[in-house]
Amino acid sequence: MRLKNTLYVIGGGGAFLVFAVPLLWALFRSVQPNDVIVAAPDASTFFQLTWDNFRTLIEGPGNLIRAVGNSLVVALSTAVLTALLATLAGYGFARFRFRSGPLLFALVVVSMMIPFQAILTPLYLELNVLRLTDSLLGLVLFYTTVNLPFGVFVMRNSFSSVPVELEDSAHVDGCGTFRMLGSVLRPLITPGAATVALYAFLAAWTEFLGALTFLTKDELYTLPVALVNVQAGAYGDINFGSLVAGSVIAMIPCVVLYVGLQRFYVSGLASGAVKG
Repeated sequence: MRLKNTLYVIGGGGAFLVFAVPLLWALFRSVQPNDVIVAAPDASTFFQLTWDNFRTLIEGPGNLIRAVGNSLVVALSTAVLTALLATLAGYGFARFRFRSGPLLFALVVVSMMIPFQAILTPLYLELNVLRLTDSLLGLVLFYTTVNLPFGVFVMRNSFSSVPVELEDSAHVDGCGTFRMLGSVLRPLITPGAATVALYAFLAAWTEFLGALTFLTKDELYTLPVALVNVQAGAYGDINFGSLVAGSVIAMIPCVVLYVGLQRFYVSGLASGAVKG
């Protein structure tokens, strides 16, 4: 038992170092001047700290604050829309029996394996016809389309883990379908919905290629695209100080959301794995 506990402590400590050290190193580098970051290690200047990198991002011409706002709007809208549509679709796949149901769900599962780069051009052409390119709404629809298969898969498993007898009792008491979803089933499927929302938020918050393809106006740029413009200094030199400071700003909402919802994330991914 003592050897087992020791192995757990060593494994946990090693895992903590693997994930924590890069984050702490990025935080430390973000408050160093750019010339210290690119220079060879020197004990006399290595601990020279400054907030100039963050001040440059906030007060400089890069409009990073506006890009953060655009990313928040896109990521939050994507998370809410994906969770809502995935909940309705997952309930349909789990509870209603129709002839092509298994085939449609198999197509949903298969579509999870298709890289989004493969559908980027067709979706761009479709949204361009609808005049939704160069708009945050078009980007939200694109991210929702990409993340929806995973959401449907998770929510279908969440509903499958809920006993049907519970819904039958609610129906006997006169409860309608939407009222039952909002009142009776909501506490049971919250972990799955939170998992879908968190997954969609993180995917939309960090995505770069789609935003670069759909957006051409500076005022609509999301944070990953804006950071590419910020990193380039005069004559193509990379401003590593601004780049790492922007990366720290970008990871703050991800860390806060994950810490706040991680208990739902684990149970949501495991829902349906063991039927009770």
